[in-house]
Amino acid sequence: MGTLTFSINTTLDGCVDHTEGIADEETHAHFTRLLETSGAMLWGRTTYEMMESYWPAVARGEVEAPSAIREWALTLEEMPKYVVSSTRRDFPWTGSHHLTGDLRTAVLELKEATPRGVLLGSGQLATALDRLDLIDEYRILLHPQIAGHGPTLFAGGLPSTRTLDLLAATPMSNGALDLHYRRAE
Repeated sequence: MGTLTFSINTTLDGCVDHTEGIADEETHAHFTRLLETSGAMLWGRTTYEMMESYWPAVARGEVEAPSAIREWALTLEEMPKYVVSSTRRDFPWTGSHHLTGDLRTAVLELKEATPRGVLLGSGQLATALDRLDLIDEYRILLHPQIAGHGPTLFAGGLPSTRTLDLLAATPMSNGALDLHYRRAE
């Protein structure tokens, strides 16, 4: 069974607003490497729609982008993408699939079918999946910024404190810190 890894950008004060953080070539190269080691992406509808509105055009060359950012878009384009949504059924972006039925069962089946692992990239969905004890690892890219606003990481709350084991903490030249944790046994 593949692992479910929650990966997200956050500022020092926990802001996960997609407009915050350092969106440079180094950051995109980091996330491209994460994609390349995973077998699928998992998003909620809101994140899917945000990604769908921009990245396919970058992958097609319709938007000018530096090489690392274009590489991210091309890698994402080829990646199987799974979307949890109760309001939308049609997901036309290449390789997109609607995850239906009981959330726990659907995600467990996705993990079972994806030995290389699933990369989760939606904050609200991460809260729901963490409440179901389904997240195995966390890849947090901590940016050297204080946003002073939300949305914030796990804003919906969790039923209890999660204890994690640090696997790696890797500084980046742009000042961000890649934190890799696994749920403690």
